[in-house]
Amino acid sequence: MKDLTKGKPSRLILAFALPIFLANLLQLTYSLVDTRIVGTFLGEDALAAVGATSSLSNLIIGFLMGLSNGFAIITAQRFGAKDLRGVKKSFAMSLTLGIAVAAGLTVLGLLFLQPILRFLNVPENLRTMAGSYIVIIIAGLIATFLYDACAAALRALGDTITPLVILAISVILNIAGDLFFVVVLKTGVRGAAVATVSAQALAFVICWIYMIKRYELLRLSGDDFKEPQPQMIQSMLSAGLSMGFMSSLINIGSLTLQTAINKLGQNIIVAHTAARKISEMFMIMFTVFGQTMATYCGQNLGAGRIDRIKKGIHQAFVIVLVQGVIFTTFCWIFGHPLIRWITSSNDTYILDTAYRYLTRNTSFYFVLGPLFVLRCSLQGLEHKVIPVASSILELVLKIVSTIWIVPVLGYTGVIYTEPIIWTFMTLMLIGGYVRALKQINEAEHIKSARNAKAENEKINVDNRL
Repeated sequence: MKDLTKGKPSRLILAFALPIFLANLLQLTYSLVDTRIVGTFLGEDALAAVGATSSLSNLIIGFLMGLSNGFAIITAQRFGAKDLRGVKKSFAMSLTLGIAVAAGLTVLGLLFLQPILRFLNVPENLRTMAGSYIVIIIAGLIATFLYDACAAALRALGDTITPLVILAISVILNIAGDLFFVVVLKTGVRGAAVATVSAQALAFVICWIYMIKRYELLRLSGDDFKEPQPQMIQSMLSAGLSMGFMSSLINIGSLTLQTAINKLGQNIIVAHTAARKISEMFMIMFTVFGQTMATYCGQNLGAGRIDRIKKGIHQAFVIVLVQGVIFTTFCWIFGHPLIRWITSSNDTYILDTAYRYLTRNTSFYFVLGPLFVLRCSLQGLEHKVIPVASSILELVLKIVSTIWIVPVLGYTGVIYTEPIIWTFMTLMLIGGYVRALKQINEAEHIKSARNAKAENEKINVDNRL
């Protein structure tokens, strides 16, 4: 366990973030391994089929991950406030609520899969293959959530090493499963999906066994699930659903944009899939600092350390801006070899199109980094309206791009849609952050005044006695 309410903020943030970064990098490896093996052994048709549904899987899984991270904010606040009973209750409620949501999404996803694929404009010749892949991913959503919930609970207590180690084991299993199902058994894209889901399920089992043996705080009993506190449930649903919906709105926008991309032809789909995979790999670090700051702000808010919150956020800004410059430079220099490795393609049009997306997209990372820090920090500070509003703005602008911009500008419209959106969102979040700090400071002044008044009254009483 790690208490983020004590010690130098920048050092704590970096130490906390590094294992999360490595864990998220390994998480992305799932997708990259699938992409590489599918592209190498099954061909470009199979790669396009998987890529055409990636926005759908990102939407559903992203919602569940946001849900688990939101629930964990409450756990972090309870831990920061030294409410150990509250830690157990919040973790128990996160499992109960999350499993119910994951089961519902599984049923809905399986029932409406074909209409969804048609809505996504998945090409007719790819629809059967794409459906056989995504149906397995959807069927494994409960296993995916359970691992995310356990990992989020560990991070809420300051343990970022254990999720990293367990995920590393899971990635190795996933790679072995991919090779076994796709190469040996020749089960096609279904095999890649089975390998991914199986690895996630095993990650949960390993994580659960470790938790109940290592952390008494996360060792649940039947009583922890009984008589849930209404206020806690309300707080958890508020935090979990806001982060889940925030992620969903982002991914719904990406899903909508994917429908426009799917109309541009198979070569564009392949190019975009490859470039997007690389871009997501670099975005991980920004996501990591977002997750870190949500926990950091949650613990320090629970402990009443407002001064540390402001200092930590400002230091996180500096870190992500430096990272943005490094990532952008790397992509401009090494973009072509990376794309060629992922696609296993020598098609000049595919390679050049992917490179154009990658370099233009990463050039706006100086905006994206602060965006992630602010959005998740505000969630940790229990200021949820602005982050959700910014996600709604992203959704609206992506719909506008899909309907009016991409049909006119083609793939160029796709390339510049997100950078423009990031700029507007960051400006909105800066305004929300300023207002949040003002409200928190006012609340602290009122609290201090009340405490001072109570202390003076106590002194007066003592003097009279």
